[in-house]
Amino acid sequence: MTSLVRVGIVGCGGMARAHLKAMLQMTDSTSICAICEPLTSNYEMAGKMFSDAGLPVPPNEPDWERFLQRFSGELDALFIITPHAYHHDQTKSALEAGLDVLLEKPMVINAAEARSLIETRDRTGKLLVVAFPGSLSPQVRQAVSLLRSDNLGSILNISATVWQNWQPMTINTWRQQPELAGGGFLFDTGAHVLNTVSDLVGEGFAEVAAWMDNHGAPVDILAAVMGRTRSGAFVTINACGSTIPSCASDIRVFCERGILRTGMWGERLELQRVGETDLSPFPVPDSMGVWEQFLAVRTGQIANPSPPEVGLRMSLLWDAIRESAAQHGAVVKIN
Repeated sequence: MTSLVRVGIVGCGGMARAHLKAMLQMTDSTSICAICEPLTSNYEMAGKMFSDAGLPVPPNEPDWERFLQRFSGELDALFIITPHAYHHDQTKSALEAGLDVLLEKPMVINAAEARSLIETRDRTGKLLVVAFPGSLSPQVRQAVSLLRSDNLGSILNISATVWQNWQPMTINTWRQQPELAGGGFLFDTGAHVLNTVSDLVGEGFAEVAAWMDNHGAPVDILAAVMGRTRSGAFVTINACGSTIPSCASDIRVFCERGILRTGMWGERLELQRVGETDLSPFPVPDSMGVWEQFLAVRTGQIANPSPPEVGLRMSLLWDAIRESAAQHGAVVKIN
């Protein structure tokens, strides 16, 4: 029988409520005991979800420090879903308070913060899982297994594209405030692509060249990235955050003996081997949501597919992208 995990929700914005929709159906394994949300409107919308599900509305402590002091002894874990700039400090404090953490993507703002969370995880011995649907999906896990097994030969090129009508949807929100967001479209929705591509290549980048355009916004909206991995594979990433209403991605991995296609969330897995005329769906197990994956990791059913090392891997790439774009596409070498 699965033990009941007592969890606190930190942040009740739109993304948190999307996660709550699934979590509220998991009453046999999950008890949401407390909320930390400074905006009354967000708390009220989340509270309605509990009421509609026939569940009591958890208490809200809007101040983060008071929340941790008040509830840390009554909780097993936190799901942190706050603006990007808060991730490092809140997660560090939570781990040090003895709580396991599922942390919304992107993990942190830069590589220094990523290394700090790895050190805190190691020092406290607590669990930290980054809520990247791609890394947590069976599609990307199977893709990584195929690529590492040498079934397809060496990776030659990866081509990735992500697009969304992100710019008009995020006007006047924290996502277009650089001090809170840490970046624009490529670091928000596009973070899924940066992470999944990094997961697929399975190694560091040797050099990166990038261009970003704010397109009249306070943060980047358009981006083009070229990179070379340490083993010599070429990678291109194209991001457009000002399209017609849509949100999608396409990632193709070209290998010596095959072509693999997936998406930034692991929403598909298709494969074409030598001698085949087209891509065909590759069978994988049903996907679990990020909270269900977190529970499976916490109970030892599976190894952690998305530890803070994935956040470091993506942060190193993001730091190089920002550095290159600030120099109008100058090649940045990564040690």
